[in-house]
Amino acid sequence: MPQRIALITLVVADYDEAIRFYTEKLGFTLVEDTPLSAEKRWVRVAPPGTSGAELLLARAATPTQQAAIGNQTGGRVALFLYTDDLARDHARLLAQGVRIVRPPVVEPYGRVLVFADLYGNLWDLLESAQSV
Repeated sequence: MPQRIALITLVVADYDEAIRFYTEKLGFTLVEDTPLSAEKRWVRVAPPGTSGAELLLARAATPTQQAAIGNQTGGRVALFLYTDDLARDHARLLAQGVRIVRPPVVEPYGRVLVFADLYGNLWDLLESAQSV
């Protein structure tokens, strides 16, 4: 049986503010928002047009989980988002007030910039060298 990574959990402080950030600021699609209990929801978001992995937004429920919000990878880039047009998406991030941590640079693998999500998790936005 073929396998694939389908979901990546991202611990968030609040479901609704996280949904707003990912859908309004980054242009992601809200794939699912299903209540599981009075406190817990199954919330999936994904970049538009993707057939790859999605984010599962999981509200922190314990002090340990709350401490991980915004620093799930110890200050390293946590997630990598590929684009076919870095300049277009960079302009969109700026227009939406998303914090750019490192402006675009050219690397051997393509153009890349680093931005932070609403909690401070770092993302690479990449345009592959083949697209450049």
